[in-house]
Amino acid sequence: MGTNHKGHSADKLSVVFAVRVIEGGEQGFLELYEDLRKSVAGSPGHIVERLGEPADDSRQWVITSEWESAEHFFAWQQSEEHRELVAPLRQWVDQRQSLRFRIVKETKGVAS
Repeated sequence: MGTNHKGHSADKLSVVFAVRVIEGGEQGFLELYEDLRKSVAGSPGHIVERLGEPADDSRQWVITSEWESAEHFFAWQQSEEHRELVAPLRQWVDQRQSLRFRIVKETKGVAS
């Protein structure tokens, strides 16, 4: 287990899932995301989930989540419920990428 500069555990995991939604597929994608969001909210070890909408016309959306540990995330990701929820994703997106990072430092609030 690592620690950051303030002595906090560095075992937390940040997950970034970037998808390019097909043209005209935004509503279907958002409905799928809503089901996914509800599922993940009750998962052990889940801290926060965020959905980012493209600020341009790229159709590139991003889902970020934070977990107490990699083990918590992978347990949820490998669950049957998760597999069933994401199975329809291919009909709404044509590109996807998933990145996972251990959080080693974080800044909250205003620096003094």
